Amino acid sequence: MEINVLIDEDLEGNLEVGWLQSVAQQILVAQGVGADVELGLVIATQQRVQQLNRSYLGRDEPTDVLAFSTREEMGADLSPFVQPPDGVLHLGEVIISYPQAVIQAEEYQHSIKKELAILIIHGVLHLLGYEHDKPELERKVRAREAEILSYIEGGLG
Repeated sequence: MEINVLIDEDLEGNLEVGWLQSVAQQILVAQGVGADVELGLVIATQQRVQQLNRSYLGRDEPTDVLAFSTREEMGADLSPFVQPPDGVLHLGEVIISYPQAVIQAEEYQHSIKKELAILIIHGVLHLLGYEHDKPELERKVRAREAEILSYIEGGLG
């Protein structure tokens, strides 16, 4: 598995790249995704996330996590995975607003690590085709998020 992590300059002192990669890898393992997979994880400022939200989704507002799937062009059919020519499944990118994660961690009274893990789970599930635009889909996504969180929670400190 290849998890490429990019942290905005202003935030670099707050985060451990290895921990972020480990969380993403555990999510992929929990979802049964094979070893030949690659995704990007970006930890960004609120301004950057809001600009991306405006540019790509037409929503000029802050948000906590965005997911840009490279699979949507391929039809996003999850089974079986369509294998690109290099044999590596390129899922896309998950972009997280670190300042929003801090706000939400305080709001929910848990650690910033737990909030980051929740947001990474949410973003990766989006890359894997999970949607939550209807109430029944929302329940499914939230249930799967909780299952994965309990699976990886031992390393959240």
